[in-house]
Amino acid sequence: MAPLGRAWSWLAVGLSMLGCGLPAVVLTVAGAGKDVSGSRPNILLLLADDLGIGDIGCYGNDTIRTPNIDRLAADGVRLTQHLAAASLCTPSRAAFLTGRYPLRSGMVSSHGNRVLQWAGVAGGLPTNETTFAKILQGQGYATGLVGKWHLGVSCESSGDHCHHPLNHGFDHYYGMPFTMMGDCAQWALSEKRAALQRRLNVYALCMALVALTLAAGKYAGLFPVSWAPVLCAAAAALLCFALSHFLGPLIVLADCFLMRNHGVTEQPMNFGTSASLFLREVWSFVGRNKQRPFLLFVSFLHTHIPLVTTEDFLGSSVHGLYGDNVQEMDWMVGQILDTLEREGLANNTLVYFASDHGGSLESQQGGHQYGGWNGIYKGGKGMAGWEGGIRVPGIFRWPGVLPAGRVVSEPTSLMDVFPTVVRLGGGEVPRDRVIDGRDLLPLLLGTAPHSEHEFLLHYCETFLHAARWHQRDRGAVWKVHYVTPIFHPEGAGACYGTLACPCSGQGVARHDPPLLFDLSRDPSEAHALTPDTEPAFHQVLERVAWAVEDHRRTLSPVALQLDGYRNRWSAWLQPCCGPFPLCWCDREKGGGRQTPPDRDL
Repeated sequence: MAPLGRAWSWLAVGLSMLGCGLPAVVLTVAGAGKDVSGSRPNILLLLADDLGIGDIGCYGNDTIRTPNIDRLAADGVRLTQHLAAASLCTPSRAAFLTGRYPLRSGMVSSHGNRVLQWAGVAGGLPTNETTFAKILQGQGYATGLVGKWHLGVSCESSGDHCHHPLNHGFDHYYGMPFTMMGDCAQWALSEKRAALQRRLNVYALCMALVALTLAAGKYAGLFPVSWAPVLCAAAAALLCFALSHFLGPLIVLADCFLMRNHGVTEQPMNFGTSASLFLREVWSFVGRNKQRPFLLFVSFLHTHIPLVTTEDFLGSSVHGLYGDNVQEMDWMVGQILDTLEREGLANNTLVYFASDHGGSLESQQGGHQYGGWNGIYKGGKGMAGWEGGIRVPGIFRWPGVLPAGRVVSEPTSLMDVFPTVVRLGGGEVPRDRVIDGRDLLPLLLGTAPHSEHEFLLHYCETFLHAARWHQRDRGAVWKVHYVTPIFHPEGAGACYGTLACPCSGQGVARHDPPLLFDLSRDPSEAHALTPDTEPAFHQVLERVAWAVEDHRRTLSPVALQLDGYRNRWSAWLQPCCGPFPLCWCDREKGGGRQTPPDRDL
């Protein structure tokens, strides 16, 4: 290529990424020596739920079959140090959509409620936050979300939908506005039902004891009271017992339902048809919008407990129900990729696959493991510092543009998707706020040798647990741990007997001096360094401490969306397909198995 041609090619890329309105994105393909010109790409984002990095073939698993995800990696770029900004769903997904640490948007807690607890709460992604969907919507993209949301629905009434996907840049939404959970199937592995039942039973017993004491005292002439307090206490006891008994079905109605745009369509949802309904929605969205650029975010319910899996995949894996669920999700990925091929869109679509955080180690019951495997990495879901909680699969594919089979080991983040897709879509990254993500395109193309992330911070709620320093001149990735969870039982690798390890309090250990690891030599974080084993020990700690202080100066006070009243259930905020509490409907007409045109599933 002539020098003038190369100069024009890169100038066009620069102007396009700055949002200057060029009708096409012109890219020089790394190593190919030719230009590829075309309209702005379609963008397909695939996000798994609770999937461990060690659960798929292209990241080393040779017993769970994931041929479609593996094919995606073989045809694209695989990231080996791809990091979630949080180790639980709500904060991680907020960071993914906004390109900002969740602490900046207030999508964190300070006292243990680390995710949104109900669909009918006032908390959620604030309306002043800007998502990549909002920006691409303004650039003429059709924007759709299919699947899990878990970032809130309404603020003051069930109909204001202030946190709803349609208020954050999506033209179309179909899916589960809350999250899949064991309570949706009334599993023994319960996120909140079991604890609430225990509390209600205690309240009922206390009220019954009060009623009996007052009645006995009245009969004995010890308490000169009327029968009104006795009856009130007895009624309260009966109410608590009744609520405890019916709590499971009530939670299913309150949280486990489907919405299409602003309307509830299936309450409670039919788990046996959700996968086929989601695929049908993907096919419909792509078919309706194939003549214009689109952004489609497919947010899987797989592989979160209760691991809802259709009959065709039950028993298909040697790893029990969890493996079956992973293999069904991989099949769904294949169906979605086939849709792009069938519509002639594969070569003009950037596809991204990741998980929102690491697999859950604590999801165990009766000797069976229902959570994911995080490979060689220590820890898992809920552990904000250890690699197993935050290191996730990350795959990009864009045929003819991104080099097939490329592997990138530089530190990258789910937050990087924000500036990457915004610039590819002709938008401009906001300048009125701090954006923590970095444009990945040069790294993916191979035109940049290093990630733009020198430091990455790892928060657990509002508490900084760890920090990472990529010392490029030495080729080292240092990890400093200020706080780590205390595993139990002693010697275990997780906080068994709980939903997840805590962020603060008596369940964590604070380290002074901090623990130091060199991930480039010890990715499993098995051997903490000391001044005797690492001559640069003190210099590394000082440099990271300086970076942490520099980062903290960029933080501004913000209301915490997961604290206090914002994360408590309110009847007036409960989404319902009829007059509350008559929340029962099936407007999907039973769903059923769906097949795309001219394609047998």
